[in-house]
Amino acid sequence: MQTYDPNSTKQHWQVKDIIFLALLAAFFGLIYQGASYLYYALAATFLKPYANDLMLGIWLMAGPLAAILLKRRGAAFLGEFLAATAEMLLFSSWGAANLITGALQGAASELGFLTYGYKNFGKKALTLSVIFSAIMTFAWDYFQSGYQAYPLSMLLTLFGIRLLSLAFFDGVLIYQIAQLVSKARVRV
Repeated sequence: MQTYDPNSTKQHWQVKDIIFLALLAAFFGLIYQGASYLYYALAATFLKPYANDLMLGIWLMAGPLAAILLKRRGAAFLGEFLAATAEMLLFSSWGAANLITGALQGAASELGFLTYGYKNFGKKALTLSVIFSAIMTFAWDYFQSGYQAYPLSMLLTLFGIRLLSLAFFDGVLIYQIAQLVSKARVRV
C-alpha cells in the first residue's frame, strides 16, 4: 500500500507527472494570456511605467507551483517554460519572445530549489526562488525593456514593486496553494 508523505522528494519523472505538468502549463498559459489584458489596461493609465513589474508575479506562478507540487528537478523550469509556450500558442502579443522569457523565468525560479539541492521545497526554497526571479528578470528587463533609461530612484521603485509582486504571487500564494493541496491529501 502506498502511503502519503507530503514532504517526500520523488527521484524519477513518471507519466502522471508529465501529464500534470502539461495540464498546469495549459492552465497557466490561459491565466498568462488573460493577465496580458490586465497588463494592457494598466499600461493605458498613469501606471504604465509600473505595469510590467506589477504583473510579473502572476506571469511567474507556474514554475514555483510545479516545483513545490511535483518536487522534481527541473519542474520549475519546465512548468514556466511550458506555460509560456502555451501562452504563445494562444496568440500572445509577445509571440515567440515568450519562449525566451519563459526559459529565463523558469531558470530563475529553478535556482531557488537548486540552491538546496532539491531537498527543500518549502518556504526557504520558495523565498530564494522569488529572490532569484526578481534579480534575474530585472536584469533582463534592464537591457531588454529599456530600464537603463530610468534614473536610479525609478529603478529602485520598479525593483521593489517587482519583488513585492513576486513575493505575493510566487511566494505567499503558491505556498498557500501547496498547503491546501497537502491538507486535502491530494497526491501529485
